[in-house]
Amino acid sequence: MLAFAPLHDAVAAAGTALSWLTDLLEPLAGGMATAVAIVLFTVAIRLLISPLTVVQVRGERRRAALAPQVRDLQRRYADDPATLQREVFALYREAGANPIAGCLPLLLQAPFLLVLYRLFTTSEGGTGLLEERLAGVPLGHHLTDGLTGAAGPLFAVLLAVLVAVAWWSSRRARRASAAVGTVAGTPTEGPGAAVLGRLLALLPFTTVLVALVLPLAAVIYLVTTSVWSAAEQAVLRRPQAVSANEEVDRR
Repeated sequence: MLAFAPLHDAVAAAGTALSWLTDLLEPLAGGMATAVAIVLFTVAIRLLISPLTVVQVRGERRRAALAPQVRDLQRRYADDPATLQREVFALYREAGANPIAGCLPLLLQAPFLLVLYRLFTTSEGGTGLLEERLAGVPLGHHLTDGLTGAAGPLFAVLLAVLVAVAWWSSRRARRASAAVGTVAGTPTEGPGAAVLGRLLALLPFTTVLVALVLPLAAVIYLVTTSVWSAAEQAVLRRPQAVSANEEVDRR
């Protein structure tokens, strides 16, 4: 039990914070107070890790700037995939564009999702949040518990949002890979790159699969963080205007 003490403490702390926020919001949100508290909790987490997202976007822009050099390497080492991959990684390392760094914001959210899962599937934390509902549906309700009453429409709407966001994110990822000539740092013309590209394009849809086994509270977290990510992509990754000096340099 001692090995799980940090998790127990994290669940208790999160439960206390959510209960306090729910009480604060109840006069305004009524029966939706806990759901709104989960949304605000998610937003707070995303703001906490936003500096890493900025680093991720800067890395993507560095890799995009290196795209002409990557294509040159692809032409030079077209018959030597091993050397091509080594040279591309060396180019990225020299420019400080680490493709692995882009996974950090996603990985850092996993502990928060685990805490929320335990908070709404066990009595851990002793906050009584298991009794909270949204539209009459317990926040600890799973899809396997049935879709009677408001549960069916509620889960349908949330899953539809997740599918839409996943489709948009997958489309953007394919365009980004085509622009920089690499898939997760691997040249698109290398062996296995086509398979890797298809797998990465499907990766955003894993949120939908995960949502199928999570309680309603955790699904609300997933929807909120997915919409936040899409908004970040739209704002931080929007095309930048090219200055006059850069245009002259290109000529």
